[in-house]
Amino acid sequence: MLIIPYKGVTPRIDKSAYIAESSSLIGDVEIGSNSSIWFNTVLRGDVESIKIGNNTNVQDGSVIHASRFNGPVEIGDNITIGHLSLIHACTIHNNAFIGMSATIMDYAVIEEYAFIAASSLILPKKIIKSQELWMGSPAKFVRYLTDQDLEYMQDNVRHYVELANVYKILV
Repeated sequence: MLIIPYKGVTPRIDKSAYIAESSSLIGDVEIGSNSSIWFNTVLRGDVESIKIGNNTNVQDGSVIHASRFNGPVEIGDNITIGHLSLIHACTIHNNAFIGMSATIMDYAVIEEYAFIAASSLILPKKIIKSQELWMGSPAKFVRYLTDQDLEYMQDNVRHYVELANVYKILV
C-alpha cells in the first residue's frame, strides 16, 4: 500500500484493519477497527480529513476525497461502499449501503440504514433519509427498505469483515 504523509499528517490505520497493497492513503485519513480498503482504492485526505469508522468496507477502485472548500468526509461504522464508487466531501452515517459505481457529492448526507443503488448520483447537499432506497442519475426516492434489504446490508458488512480476515492471512 502507498501511505503518503501530507503536510506532516500521516494516515492512521487501526491494527485490525485490512489495507490492500495497491491502495493509496494520503494525508489526514483515519481507518477504524476491522475496516477494509480494497484494491486500487484511493483515499485523499490532502486538503481535509477522511474518517472511516469500524467494520466498513471500501471496495475496489473507489475514490474518496475531501474538499478544501466543501469540507471533510465522514464515513461511519458498518458501511459498504461498492466497487468504483466516488465519495466526495460528504457524510455517510452508520449502517448505510452505497452500491457499485455510485457517486455521492459535496455536503450530501446519507443517513443511517439508507441504501444508494448501483450507478446512482447523489447531488450536492441532498439528504437521504434513514431506511430509504434511492436510485438513478440523479437519484430519486424509490421506496422504503424491507427487512430483507436490511439483512442483506448487514450480511454484506459481515462478509467483508470475514473476507478481510482471510486476506490478512494471505499476505
